Amino acid sequence: MSTLPDNALDLEKLFLPAWAQESATPKSYAHFEGGDERPRRGDDRDRRGGPRPPRREGDRGAAPRREGDRNRPGGQGGRGPMGSGGGDRPERRERPEPPPALPEVSVTLMPEEKGVESLARQIKSTGRAFPLFDIARLILEKPERYVISFALEKRPDGSVAQQLFLCAMDDTLWVSENEAVTHVLKKHFDTFYQSERTATEPPKGSYTFVAQCGFSGEILGPPNYHDYQNQLRKLHAERFARMPFDAFKARVRIVRDEEVVKKWVEGLSWKTEYIGLNIPEPLRLHSLEEVEKHFREVHKDAIIKPVDRVKLGGVAARNLRSPGLLQLVRQACEDQRRFPLQLATILSQQFAGHGLQFFKVNKTLTHVSVARPHFLDLDSTPVSEMIKQIIAFIDKTPKCTRRKLLEALAPVTAPAAASEAASGEVPAPAEPAQASPQQSAVIMDLHWLIHQGHVIEFANGTLETAKKPLPKPPQQPRPQPKKSPAAQAKPVSAQENIPAHPVPVDAPLTESSAELDAVVEPLPAEPEAPVAVQVSAPAEAAQPPAVDAPHTGEARSE
Repeated sequence: MSTLPDNALDLEKLFLPAWAQESATPKSYAHFEGGDERPRRGDDRDRRGGPRPPRREGDRGAAPRREGDRNRPGGQGGRGPMGSGGGDRPERRERPEPPPALPEVSVTLMPEEKGVESLARQIKSTGRAFPLFDIARLILEKPERYVISFALEKRPDGSVAQQLFLCAMDDTLWVSENEAVTHVLKKHFDTFYQSERTATEPPKGSYTFVAQCGFSGEILGPPNYHDYQNQLRKLHAERFARMPFDAFKARVRIVRDEEVVKKWVEGLSWKTEYIGLNIPEPLRLHSLEEVEKHFREVHKDAIIKPVDRVKLGGVAARNLRSPGLLQLVRQACEDQRRFPLQLATILSQQFAGHGLQFFKVNKTLTHVSVARPHFLDLDSTPVSEMIKQIIAFIDKTPKCTRRKLLEALAPVTAPAAASEAASGEVPAPAEPAQASPQQSAVIMDLHWLIHQGHVIEFANGTLETAKKPLPKPPQQPRPQPKKSPAAQAKPVSAQENIPAHPVPVDAPLTESSAELDAVVEPLPAEPEAPVAVQVSAPAEAAQPPAVDAPHTGEARSE
């Protein structure tokens, strides 16, 4: 209930619909107690209060009653198409059938091994750090760069949820044996059978019309022909099985064209038989049903085999003929394009097998490179003067690149070109310039810094030095358990703390051994000799990173 005054502006009320903005007024019939004097429609009393006389067919205004009035819309049997008196109602539309459920098969996208090997070789040669997710998206651009693995899934009770079948003729994958058999007989029929047509006696009798399918245009024959029903049901089962049979049958039309009738008669004037091939004894089959039966008995086990796991190339997987598997492949590719987490995880494992290292920039964006960032302490590590200059220039130059570094530390001089320009001669075509000795020295030192992890060269060409790791926070001491007053009051005796069995050297320190050490005074430790520290690059094992959401930032050595 609003507490605003009458002249105030209620913003909440302005966003309501028009009917809700009207003022709440009392109902007009709130105090009505009954007693309607006007006769209602259909009442048997007239306006004067007496009974209404029955109408006769001859009276004025009375329409004669007919037989079809009760079934006519708006007649005596109802109140129109939507009336509740038994009149004609519009036919209810059939709800569309839900899409078939996808097969329960595990689909995994994996980078192609040869492509990963070439990528790893390129990363090692350039020394640059590439974002892992960008490489995964690059692989997804073309189906030739990845393979798709199909594997069976098992239910909690251990049974297989969906069986897979592989056709050895063309390496196609199917979810049922019937689909695979139909595919082989359609695409590789000539490999197993040969068709042969022979003339036969045409159907007897005179036919003036035939039935024709309204969807495919196939001629089914006259409805009074003995094989008409078989042809009708066969066409429905083969091509229109998802449609109700009554709806399919309603689209069959009668054609009285002489050319169409003649075409149907000529089609029955020939008989097609099928001769089996690649079998020891000659065999002649009279129908396609016999052909399918023979194929299942003789060739099926050698051509179609059940599999538990199979890998297909990206092109072959995108061209699968099984509708369910094709939908699974498209769904998996779309999911990886939105966020390639699965592909990036597998890619990191493959890169780790080639000896590459991983690091994160500000603990967000995962990069792959030849080395992890390793801070170079110039105060404690003896290095050359050129390395110090390289580190100092990269630190003070934002978005530093190789070109900027070479122009600053090893500039190119061209005295010959200057002399030719002064003399006015036309210079010869420029040849690829070779690096000077000073440039070669800078490049070699930069190469060493990159492969040791002291300098990071990103994919866009920018150079950054490995930052000094942040100091770790000090660990707080663990609270010691408090002893009871009885235990504190008890006197400590060395004899009571001697164990019954000798304590091994590597055994953990127990409460009794700690008390024994408190009694026995330890010997003073000898001073250790100074050890010469030699700085070398640590060889760290390649481990695939935990892939997180991509962000940008700077890298720190770990």
